[in-house]
Amino acid sequence: MANTSGSVIGVNGNMVSVEFESAISKNEVGYIHLGDIRLKGEVIRINGNVAALQVFEMTDGISVGDRVEFSHEMLSVDLGPGLLQQIYDGLQNPLPDLAEKCGFFLQRGVYLDPIPNKDWEFTPLVKEGDIVRPADTLGTVPEGLFVHQIMVPFSLEDVKWTVVSIKQKGTYNVRENIAVIQDPKGNKKDLSMVFSWPVKKAITLYEERLRPTEPLVTKIRIVDTFLPVAKGGTYCTPGPFGAGKTVLQHMTSRNADVDIVIIAACGERAGEVVEVLKEFPELTDPKTGRSLMERTIIICNTSSMPVASREASVYTAVTMAEYYRQMGLNVLLLADSTSRWAQAMREMSGRLEEIPGEEAFPAYLESRIADFYERAGKVRLRDGRFGSVTIGGTVSPAGGNFEEPVTQATLKVVGAFHGLSRERSDARKYPAIDPLGSWSKYPGIINVKKVDYTKNLIFKGKEINQMMKVVGEEGTSVADYITYQKGELLDAVYLQQNSFDPIDTSVSVERQIHTFDLLFKILASVYAIEDKKEVRLFFNQVRQKFLDWNNVEMNSERFGQIEGELVELYSGKMASYDPEAQKLM
Repeated sequence: MANTSGSVIGVNGNMVSVEFESAISKNEVGYIHLGDIRLKGEVIRINGNVAALQVFEMTDGISVGDRVEFSHEMLSVDLGPGLLQQIYDGLQNPLPDLAEKCGFFLQRGVYLDPIPNKDWEFTPLVKEGDIVRPADTLGTVPEGLFVHQIMVPFSLEDVKWTVVSIKQKGTYNVRENIAVIQDPKGNKKDLSMVFSWPVKKAITLYEERLRPTEPLVTKIRIVDTFLPVAKGGTYCTPGPFGAGKTVLQHMTSRNADVDIVIIAACGERAGEVVEVLKEFPELTDPKTGRSLMERTIIICNTSSMPVASREASVYTAVTMAEYYRQMGLNVLLLADSTSRWAQAMREMSGRLEEIPGEEAFPAYLESRIADFYERAGKVRLRDGRFGSVTIGGTVSPAGGNFEEPVTQATLKVVGAFHGLSRERSDARKYPAIDPLGSWSKYPGIINVKKVDYTKNLIFKGKEINQMMKVVGEEGTSVADYITYQKGELLDAVYLQQNSFDPIDTSVSVERQIHTFDLLFKILASVYAIEDKKEVRLFFNQVRQKFLDWNNVEMNSERFGQIEGELVELYSGKMASYDPEAQKLM
């Protein structure tokens, strides 16, 4: 198809109005010619013969009359072996290669191949005459820790294609033809290891979409026990600036029970992104003992880059996640921060002169956020394997106000809400997730009735604490004071973790269950203590023993010794068990 051309008739920030000559499509990619430079953009609105082009670069120097060339292709990403360990911008440009080519100050209009030009050891899984369909596996190549499946391109017509030829086992370049297939009409298609897919179209080449029920273990106690996430589920982590959203995402990416982690820095501050880029290659993967980057992809679009690229980075990341899901892998996508993506939408909506919604965000804010999170999910593939994409997004509401539109729109579509508290953050509690204000719809690793019982203790303890601020400790009954101390104990020894301690920083499911069972007995006990001073002393002793226990290797001699001391300590003071809790034991 011949390219369609047009000319610039107006510039408003990074939105350029283009008058075109023949048919174009929404979401089509266009290039503005600025001398020897081509600036990439996407058609976001068509009105008659005028298109609004969202440009992904700085638009300095564009003037009326500049030529625009439309590609008749949607905004797409290249998919194939070599994606892992890469650091891309929102348009899938490899940033290290860009830096090598352009220096520290990246140039406009430079677009490099996202898939490294290298050779792979190919092993065919089909033979001549076999029938294949889109997403079927032609062969495999080893990609680091994984067996990367070379699939029939997803964009081909869903008919029965016949394998005409297939390369024998051997080493081939990533862009070399490795197969030829033919459709029922006799049309042939040459296939390499790389193909493209439009980022705003979900990959749905699976047999069945399943309800997410299997817990995604993060080794963070407050998440796995109280606010679980499911494989294939969605969750959000809103919180004020400096409350620890990024740190929590880093710990999750390191310890989560998934195969691949994709981090989309969609508008995060450049300083924090630099920290990620420096630290991740040096982090040791607890699962393999090797570099964490070997199973990580980073999409980097900082707040200093053009706002339009933030939207591209979100969709680029989720498309890559769906691609690896098609291989039967479990993928975790962490988007940081979706608030800045929403701010980019607000900016573009203003330039399009659309009717604003609440706080000037576009009226379609909720549907765009929903479309993104709905691309998560657990699926059963056509060959019976299972794969999942779990999406976790941070939200940065101004002033920590969870009532603002982005947070509220996100809460309507996610399955778990991990709200960070300024109060807990200032008190140096990690993670700073508010256990009372947060929630989850997914099943966890602990009996939900036991969890609800302990949550109720936190709630009661907080109420008593508020009352004590008014009437003082002397105006509180011993029974209420014991309840308050139980809530404080649970918070100090279970809801918080020491991220600097090599043992407490990540806690296995086995250890969480074992620890929670003993803690539940301590919290469910009715104590025969009449003096508040003695109550305080007792719970301080239990707290310190528990903190020491948390820092000891499980199943070691010291571990069993401290556990015995804890049992002796609480059983010596208890009179009975709370009847309500005893039913759950």
